[in-house]
Amino acid sequence: MKPSAKTLLLSALCTAFAADSYSQSSWQMQPVAIQTRWAKNVTPENVLPEYPRPQMARQQWVNLNGLWQYAITAKEATTPTTFDGNILVPFAVESALSGVKKPVLPSQRLWYKRSFARPDIKEGEHVLLHFGAVDWQTKVYVNGKEAGQHTGGYQHFSFDITALLQEGDNELLVDVYDPTDQGPNPHGKQVLAPKGIRYTATTGIWQTVWLETVPATYITDLVITPDTDGGYLSLTVHTSGDTKFTIEAEASAAGKMSGAIKGPANRTLKLPLPDARLWTPENPYLYDLSIKLVKNNHVKDEVTSYFGMRKIQIKKDNAGQERIFLNNKYTYNLGVLDQGFWPDGLYTAPTDEALRFDIAAIKSMGFNTIRKHIKIEPDRWYYYADKMGMLVWQDMVTCASLEPDAKTAFEKENEANVKQLYNHPSIICWVLFNEGWYSYDQPRLTDWFHKKDPTRLINGHTGENYDKEGAPTVVNKWPGSDLADIHDYPGPGIAPAVPGKARVLGEWGGVGVPVRGHQWNAAAGWGYVKITPSEMTDKYASMVKKLHQYERDGQSGSIYTEPFDVEIEENGLITYDREVIKVPMEILRQIHAPFTPQEWSKVLLPSLVLKNADTSSIPDPHRRQFLALLEMDAEVKKTRNYKILADTLTDYLSHGGSSFSPAKIAGMARKVFEGTSDVALLNQALKWMEKAVDMERNSFTMSVYANLLYKLGNKEEALKWIDKAVMLAPVEEQAGYQSIMNKMQQDQHTWPN
Repeated sequence: MKPSAKTLLLSALCTAFAADSYSQSSWQMQPVAIQTRWAKNVTPENVLPEYPRPQMARQQWVNLNGLWQYAITAKEATTPTTFDGNILVPFAVESALSGVKKPVLPSQRLWYKRSFARPDIKEGEHVLLHFGAVDWQTKVYVNGKEAGQHTGGYQHFSFDITALLQEGDNELLVDVYDPTDQGPNPHGKQVLAPKGIRYTATTGIWQTVWLETVPATYITDLVITPDTDGGYLSLTVHTSGDTKFTIEAEASAAGKMSGAIKGPANRTLKLPLPDARLWTPENPYLYDLSIKLVKNNHVKDEVTSYFGMRKIQIKKDNAGQERIFLNNKYTYNLGVLDQGFWPDGLYTAPTDEALRFDIAAIKSMGFNTIRKHIKIEPDRWYYYADKMGMLVWQDMVTCASLEPDAKTAFEKENEANVKQLYNHPSIICWVLFNEGWYSYDQPRLTDWFHKKDPTRLINGHTGENYDKEGAPTVVNKWPGSDLADIHDYPGPGIAPAVPGKARVLGEWGGVGVPVRGHQWNAAAGWGYVKITPSEMTDKYASMVKKLHQYERDGQSGSIYTEPFDVEIEENGLITYDREVIKVPMEILRQIHAPFTPQEWSKVLLPSLVLKNADTSSIPDPHRRQFLALLEMDAEVKKTRNYKILADTLTDYLSHGGSSFSPAKIAGMARKVFEGTSDVALLNQALKWMEKAVDMERNSFTMSVYANLLYKLGNKEEALKWIDKAVMLAPVEEQAGYQSIMNKMQQDQHTWPN
């Protein structure tokens, strides 16, 4: 059989990775275009040593991070007898910090092996083997016997391996299969062939692996729900085995008891907290929580935890506009779209300090919200969000396709995600679907989220205006959702007013600002709009000024794309290596001050050590053609030389010219649409607009695209796009777009006669 283009591409990728790797006889970080300051601190003896589960901590545990053996085999292969070399766990095999930096294809399987000493356990005690996350299907063997299996790339899992242990050394073998973007598995932004807004894959172990010693009956998990109106904490402590135990729980702050409760295990208890201090972004007050499992006056198990008291809801303000309220106070959610990628560790931050840095940097820039974009982070990321007062909108990891097995995997993982993250006060919103990416059964699934977790907001579909198959009327676009959410690049824009829903701008911005010496791939770097560092401060300030007007008009939140560059995406306010900030920190804080208080985050500034961007420009290699196009565009209505404009812009774009925004391209396309009936020129303009609406969907770009489709005879598709333009348009502009739609429906010209 002749190999397909995709097979050849993946084989080439594999060869490129392999050629870039050193001998695996001992660990060494692999070459990478740029790296963070924390990578140099990673060694086999010092790799994420921190306790991985802050909300249910015990004393007796052993960290298994460090050097393991690895092997990549055919998918059908049995347990390998020889291994390829060493890998630094928990860094993914594709990452530089793993010491391997090789891809694993859908036709292959990844194996891990290491030995560990049997923990010194007393009679009746058990040993649990924990995995923070392994992508995607995992089988675990201890001393040649199967300990268990797990499917899912983002969820914790554990096995009781007590019965499989032997005296002295024990062998641990892990078998992983991960098709990345070629299977039914939710995989987020990971792809086998990275480009644009899709990034390098993560296969296998990518969070901490650890052993924990527990008693015969032990605490398995906690369910923590604050009730600020009732003045208590709802607490359920689940246990293994025998349920006839008593729970003794005590909340404290600064070493002083704040409340206590005693009651049966596996039942919901109400721990009273009269006059509780509330958790807010400006004062992220956390209570310590001590939980004991007691029988016959003897403490059998004990864990420590923490919690915050807060309430989130949608309420009308004094003007009758639905807004986001935190603790009965309107709170604008000024946020960023955080992808959670690292140049050296990919899905895994190099160190715990690095993980903390990201949240501290976002907070210091003046934001109070993070939308965690189609990735579930390790527990310690949410721990720092809890501690630093960051509001979190948590995306579900996108469904892989509309096939039945993909839907089943998506819904199963959604349920596991909610359970895993439920106790974190920072998380205020679950986000179900994004921009129509394999969305389905939106009313049913949104309702499921409400029933599963009535304490949080549910965003049923962020960026619904990007969904070509979305509901035709605005009131039906976000069924059951607490938010009406649009995306607008570069924007900003404002979501339509829908009764019962707060209006939010779920994504906007995307301004590309390349910074010399801090790029993943300088030749391929891009942004939705591309400018130089010297232009960014004024550009960003003017955009946020408009955003503030939309806030006054009724918008409750906005999510800027993005805090950090990611691979060839250069849209970040900070470079991918976390070294350079593109707008000076103090200016950013001033720009954001009208939205959020800035006082509390001052204490974080000294730890960041960020350099300001060099404001000298990275020249556009097509600058001369760019300037010529500006002149042509200004004169074309006089010269009527639409052919030279169209040919020159087509040539400019085909050779990588990127200085024009999608809106500017749309402006030139509209002139071609209005000025000529030449089918070849109209088709050139249509090609420009296919890319432009993909980057920036607003009423203007979509209406230009619709008009070109209509003039070229594709009325059905044109009506779909002009309908979206009408719905997304500001109220004062809707009549104009509606007039265009009416003309299309009546087969009238929408261009000048």
